[in-house]
Amino acid sequence: MAGILDSVNQRTQLVGQNRLELLLFKLRGRQRFGINVFKVREVLQCPPLTAMPKLNKFVRGVAHIRGQTISVIDLSLATGGKPIEDISKCFIIIAEYNRSVQGFLVNSVERIININWDSILPPPKGAGRASYLTAVTEVDNELVEILDVEKILNEISPLKTDVSAEVIAGLDVSAVQDKLIFVADDSSVARNQVVKALTSLGLKIETAKNGMEALVRLRELAEDTGNVTDRVGVLVSDIEMPEMDGYTLTAEIKNSPELKDLHVILHTSLSGVFNQAMVKKVGADDFIAKFHPDELANSVKKWLGLE
Repeated sequence: MAGILDSVNQRTQLVGQNRLELLLFKLRGRQRFGINVFKVREVLQCPPLTAMPKLNKFVRGVAHIRGQTISVIDLSLATGGKPIEDISKCFIIIAEYNRSVQGFLVNSVERIININWDSILPPPKGAGRASYLTAVTEVDNELVEILDVEKILNEISPLKTDVSAEVIAGLDVSAVQDKLIFVADDSSVARNQVVKALTSLGLKIETAKNGMEALVRLRELAEDTGNVTDRVGVLVSDIEMPEMDGYTLTAEIKNSPELKDLHVILHTSLSGVFNQAMVKKVGADDFIAKFHPDELANSVKKWLGLE
């Protein structure tokens, strides 16, 4: 127990400092990629894979690992490249996204680096793989690409985005009709999922692509009255975002007189034992794992006072 608590404490020191740890890996060729260490359960040599009928073309097979059957996705294929060869010499990254566990087939795994989120930038326009990137950074004078895993997973197995009739039934939003629901997320797929779910409640939505963009806009909205809650009802924010992450965004909001009353829902594909400690430290009002439209809608209703 002491070891776990020490580990939690070490991780939470990154909160509010706008830092993250990236696991670096390669697919085919020299290009490096990165994945947030928080999403990684383990990395192991690729075991024998079992082919199964009707698997998606990007899924090379399934592996039986620690009593669990896990789909193994070829990240090169899934991002428009050629399949990874000789998988017996390759590795799989076991990661948890959107309440499920996947294996990502990669050619090699390098090391873990600690980096500032403000060094993580939106992908350059016109990049060949840009539609599958959420961000880029530089390590050892080389570009590192951070993949939009939510987009990849949604193409393989699209998520349900409709809010159930029971959640919408009898809902009267007239009292908050003039207030925005602000959504911050670097993944275009994730933003669209949230917008679709909350629009069905009859709410107005405004979006931002990262925490810095959201913070600037929220301060603009607060200028007229000195309190952002006169214009914005709830902020729904991702955690992993270039330039400024959701934890740092939340801390900035809670430390700003004109923003501190804004209810913040952290909505993320991150999961694990560290999140509740982090959420408490930055003062977020709620934490919801992606993506369950009814849970998100009910949380927004709660913080808008509609329940």
